[in-house]
Amino acid sequence: MVNTTLVTSLLLLGFSEDPELQTLCGIFFLLMYLVGIISNLLIITVLTLDPQIQAPMYFFLKNLSLLGISLVSVPIPKFTFNSLTHNNSISIPGCALQLLLMTSFSAGEIFILTAVSYDGYVAICCPLHYEAIMNGDACMLMAGVSWALAGLFGVMYTTGMFSGPFCGSTVIPEFFCNVPSLLKISCSDTLLVVYPSLGIGVCLSLSCCVCIMFSYVHILSTVLRIPSRKSQCKAFSTCLPHLVVFSVFMVTAFMVYLRSPSNTPPVIDRLPSVIYTVLPPILNPVIYTLRNGDMKRGLRRLLLSLPDYWVSFI
Repeated sequence: MVNTTLVTSLLLLGFSEDPELQTLCGIFFLLMYLVGIISNLLIITVLTLDPQIQAPMYFFLKNLSLLGISLVSVPIPKFTFNSLTHNNSISIPGCALQLLLMTSFSAGEIFILTAVSYDGYVAICCPLHYEAIMNGDACMLMAGVSWALAGLFGVMYTTGMFSGPFCGSTVIPEFFCNVPSLLKISCSDTLLVVYPSLGIGVCLSLSCCVCIMFSYVHILSTVLRIPSRKSQCKAFSTCLPHLVVFSVFMVTAFMVYLRSPSNTPPVIDRLPSVIYTVLPPILNPVIYTLRNGDMKRGLRRLLLSLPDYWVSFI
């Protein structure tokens, strides 16, 4: 017989039941959160203030940094607060908000990464038409559609998951609310709405993967026809970071959202969730900045202009 006791609050299991380890985890995640926030804010500042870095690729990179800040800011502050206060509870509205924002920002990152691959395809395969195709209006349209679709995607997921009551266990074996864990405690009626949403999400993700692979197949074939070895290396160094970021994000996202839920998974089973939420916001600035001469020069110009700014401000 199904337990029909309605759930009004949930417990996020986290990584340890030991108070000292909880505190250490909270401090560690807080440090990673600060690194991700500061590095992405620095990129956004450089790309916004430096007039010499205004190419479409950097416009999409600024969107990626904004999505990275948004994505990491959803679960980590709550997890840090719970770890430091040793209170793992989260309300149903709070869980719904986490799910809405996490799915929206995750979908947005996939769509923007797809736009970045298209930008690379046009730049390398159609260089003579690049400025006409990737003009300001086209970039704004692609970014706007990405954010809008991501928001609709998040609303669809959240509405389906919270369309009915929860019953049974109140424990979520994760440090944030995600779909597999919530499916475990959903009443049977809600599954009829959730599974179509999951199917649409998988289809959209696979479509983005196909578009990106299509872009890189054409990029690879074009680059291999370039006679200059130096030009080939430059083209590969531009595209490789994006492919690494996309691969890490997609692999961990599929591991988080498509794995079958269990009652008490080991700590190692939650590592994909950590990589999925924390690594991309930290990885994006490192890969896109350290391997990009324009970004390094823009950062240098920004740092050199800070003394003059403070003098004029005072």
